[in-house]
Amino acid sequence: MKAIEKAADAAGLTYDQMMENAGLAIADAIRRRQPAISGKRVVVLVGTGNNGGDGLVAVDHLAEAGAQVAAYLVKPRDDTDPHLARVKSRGALIAVAADDQRARVLHNVLGSADIVVDAVLGTGAKLPLEGPAKGVLGTAKKAIAARGQRPYIVAVDCPSGLDCDTGDLADETIFADLTVTLAAAKPGHFRMPGAAAIGELSVADIGIPANQKLLAKIPLEVATPSELRTWLPDRPLDAHKGTFGRVIIVAGSVNFPGAAALAGLGAYRIGAGLVTLATPSSLQVLIAPRLPEATWILLPHELGAISAAAVDVLRREFSNADAFLLGPGFGQDPATATFLDQLLFGRQDMHRPRIGFIHQQEQASSDPSALPPCVVDADGLKLLASLPDWPSRLPAPSVLTPHPGEMAVLTGEDIEAVQADRVKTAAKWAKTWGHVVVLKGAFTVVAEPEGKVSLNPIATPALARAGTGDVLAGAIVGLMGQGVDAYRSAVLGAYLQGRAGQLAAVSVGSEASVLAGDVAEGLPAAIAGLVSGRPWG
Repeated sequence: MKAIEKAADAAGLTYDQMMENAGLAIADAIRRRQPAISGKRVVVLVGTGNNGGDGLVAVDHLAEAGAQVAAYLVKPRDDTDPHLARVKSRGALIAVAADDQRARVLHNVLGSADIVVDAVLGTGAKLPLEGPAKGVLGTAKKAIAARGQRPYIVAVDCPSGLDCDTGDLADETIFADLTVTLAAAKPGHFRMPGAAAIGELSVADIGIPANQKLLAKIPLEVATPSELRTWLPDRPLDAHKGTFGRVIIVAGSVNFPGAAALAGLGAYRIGAGLVTLATPSSLQVLIAPRLPEATWILLPHELGAISAAAVDVLRREFSNADAFLLGPGFGQDPATATFLDQLLFGRQDMHRPRIGFIHQQEQASSDPSALPPCVVDADGLKLLASLPDWPSRLPAPSVLTPHPGEMAVLTGEDIEAVQADRVKTAAKWAKTWGHVVVLKGAFTVVAEPEGKVSLNPIATPALARAGTGDVLAGAIVGLMGQGVDAYRSAVLGAYLQGRAGQLAAVSVGSEASVLAGDVAEGLPAAIAGLVSGRPWG
C-alpha cells in the first residue's frame, strides 16, 4: 500500500490530499450508518502515523456535522500538525496518554462515547504490540468491555493489532463494527483470526485511479454497493413474468423437504418471474402450502429420493428454462447419485423405436452446452465430487456454492487447508474447474475462472443456520434466470443474502433467532437498501 501511495504522490495526488480524502470517506461511512450524528459523542484514538491523521480528519468532519469530539493521543503529535489544529479549533477535548494518570481520562471519555474511532495503527503494524500503543489499546478494550452498552466501533484501515498481511491478531485488538479500509482491501481482512475483528468492511476511495498500475494489479476486489447497484436487472413497466426468467430448482428429498421451498423463495424474492420446483412427487403436498406461487415438475423417486427415471422428465423441461439449480436437500441416496450421473454424464435414449421398422436405437450423450446456466449447491456438490471429470460436464461457467466442508470434499483437501487462505483456495479451483466458485463463510469469496476475485464485505452469525445456503443458491439462480451473468449473479446474490441476514437479525431482535425463511423475507429490504443507497432503510 505504501508503494501505491508513493506512486500516486509522484503522479500528482499528494499525501495531504489522500489523507483529506480518506478522512472524509471515513466520516461519510460513519454518517451513513449513524445518520443522527449531531450531538453524538465521538472519541478517536490517535496513533503517531498517517492512520492517526486519517482519524483526526474524519472526526473533524463529524464535529462539523455537530458531533461532540474527543481525541486521545497515544503519543504527542507535532504542534504544527494541521489536522490536530483543526480538531482543537472545534473545541474538542485533546488528551495525551503520557499525561493521563491511571488512564482516568481514557476511561471517562470511553465510558460515555457513542462512537469510537480506532486510528492507532495502520497497515504497517507488526506483532506483538509494544509500548504506548499496546497500553492504550489494552486499557481501551477493557474499558469498552466494562460498559453496559457497547459503543459503535470504527477501525481505520485495519483494527489496531491486526496484521493486515497475515490476519494474525493481538490480544489488545478492539473488535470493530465497521472497518473502513483505504483504496483496497488487505489480505488480513479475510484471514482468520483477524477476519473476526473486522465487522462490516467498507472500501474508501481516496482518489487513487483504479487503473493505477500497482492498484490495478491487485486481483482482489470488495463488492461495493455503488457498483452492485448497477448490476441489478432492469424492471421495465411493460414487463411480464417471462421478462424475468423461468428457473427450475431440482431439490429436496424425504429427509430435507424444506430445502426446495427455501431455494424457491430465494429465487422469487430476488426477482425471478417464474420458479418451478422439481421435487420428488411425494413432497408436493408438504411444500406447496409454503410456496403457492411455484409451479411444479413432479419427479419419479425411490422412497423419497430423486431417482434416475427423473432424467428424461427434466430434459424435456430444460428447453424452457433460463437457469436451473441442482442439489439443495438431495441427500446422499444412491438413487440420486445415479440420477445426477445420468443427467450430466449418461447416454440417454432420445428416440423410441418406430413401429414397422427394425433399426438400432439412436442414443445421444449428455451435452453440457445443451443445458441452461446452472448452479450446484449442497448435496449436489458432494455427489458431483464422486463423478469423474465432472467439471467438463457442467455448462460453462456454472456456479458452485460450497461451504468449507463441501469444498474439502470437492478438492480432496482438508478443511483447515481450505480455510487457511480462502481467497487463494477459491481462485485456484475456479481456474482449475472453469466454473465460478462461491466459497461461503464469513466474508464469502467469489472467484471466476479468469482470475477475478470478489469479497463479500459482510460477515454475520445470523447466517449460521440450516437453510440459509438454500436461500443463497435460490437467489443466485434467480438472478441468472433474469439474464445476469454467472459471476455477477454470485457476487450480487451473496451480498444481498448477507445484508438480508443482517436485516433479519434486526427484525427478529437477535442474530441467534434468525431462521432461513427470515433471510429470504429480508431480501426485498436488502434490494431496496441497495437501490436507495441506504442499506439500513
